[in-house]
Amino acid sequence: MYFLNRLALLLSLTFATAAFAEPLLLSEAQQRALSDSPLLAEIQARYNAALEVPEQAAALPDPTLTVGLLSVPTDGFALNQEAMTQLQIGVSQSLPWASERRLARSAAEKQAAATAAELDESRNRLHRDVTRGWWALYFIDQSLSVVEENLQRLREFNQIAQSRYRVGKGLQQDTLQAQLQLSAQLELRLRLQGQRRNAEARLNALLANPEAISITLPVNAAIHTPDIAATSQLIETALLQRPWLHQQQRQVDAAQDRQQLARKGLLPNLTLGAAYGYRQDAPNGSSRADLFSINLGIKVPLYSSSKQHRQISQRGAELIARRAALHGAQLQVRSEVIQSVSDYQQAREQADLLVQGMLPQSKQTVASMLVGYQVGKVDFSALIQAQLMVNRLQLQYWQAISDSQKAYADLEAAVGSQQLTAGGLNSSLSLLQSNEGIRHE
Repeated sequence: MYFLNRLALLLSLTFATAAFAEPLLLSEAQQRALSDSPLLAEIQARYNAALEVPEQAAALPDPTLTVGLLSVPTDGFALNQEAMTQLQIGVSQSLPWASERRLARSAAEKQAAATAAELDESRNRLHRDVTRGWWALYFIDQSLSVVEENLQRLREFNQIAQSRYRVGKGLQQDTLQAQLQLSAQLELRLRLQGQRRNAEARLNALLANPEAISITLPVNAAIHTPDIAATSQLIETALLQRPWLHQQQRQVDAAQDRQQLARKGLLPNLTLGAAYGYRQDAPNGSSRADLFSINLGIKVPLYSSSKQHRQISQRGAELIARRAALHGAQLQVRSEVIQSVSDYQQAREQADLLVQGMLPQSKQTVASMLVGYQVGKVDFSALIQAQLMVNRLQLQYWQAISDSQKAYADLEAAVGSQQLTAGGLNSSLSLLQSNEGIRHE
């Protein structure tokens, strides 16, 4: 049995590892996360449960059925001795005001809508987190590629330095310096490999995969750095469209209904009851008519100072708290949009500067200095430093690319939309503003 269990585990790990044998595209990672997330499944279940509440809240209280013996004489407990002795069956129904039930239903519906918005916001954030995790892993892969390229160049330099040293045209310190830099690059590669394992584990967690799964990314990913709309337009769209703000607004609406419902507690609710009493024939054989009773009860809020009024105060405080939470969320969304726009523009401009200017220039410098070193006109240390500069600039470039894609994902999440261009936002705003069900402060 132990052998079979071990075999099943090995087979499952084998198939799990093979799940990502093909390069994992960003779009595929996003789809996997959204379809398999335990968090989304939990919120979906809570939303399904919340949908069952409105009907319950609007329903009448269950009626009360009563059965009893009335006016039984204690001198013999005979049921036909006294004319008022009867077996009674009754039913009573509490009748809360229709406005109370409407408010209870409305509050439950708005709470369910808040849960639906929470589900949308969780999808929004999961999409962002997967995108950030994917690009973090992609940056490490590109960094490892840069390090491998740099190692190859340093090995070439080391061979040239050794050749010059053997023929008496170079210094031994040149070869030692090359070997030192090779060791430094090997150490950097080890650190990057450790960072990759950590990043891979985080991405696997977002994809709801076992940590044993190995993730391979494409060598050349599509880099998306479009011009985005003005910050003011992005903020306006975020205040209209962000699911988190929808969630906060629906909770404010539900709190308002609960406060009104608490005020309704001061009204005297009614209870309507009816009963049928069965009487036995008299001892002399004469028949007795059965009895029918009807009654109306009124709930008197006698202890309103310690009950209803305190509940009204409680609901009022909850409403204040929800409004404050909504205002805080709006301020945070504004801040998120502004910061994401700034980060995106900075990273995009830095990547453009590196790829269009600094990187080509630094590579040309290395090529020129290598020729000069081979003819004894350039110091080896300067050549090494120039190559290390190329290495640093390449790493900075991929860091800037990764940062720009992460910032774009942050901006999508902050706005609540994947349409961040001016044209895309205009059509989105027109659609949202025509929807009367969406409000913002």
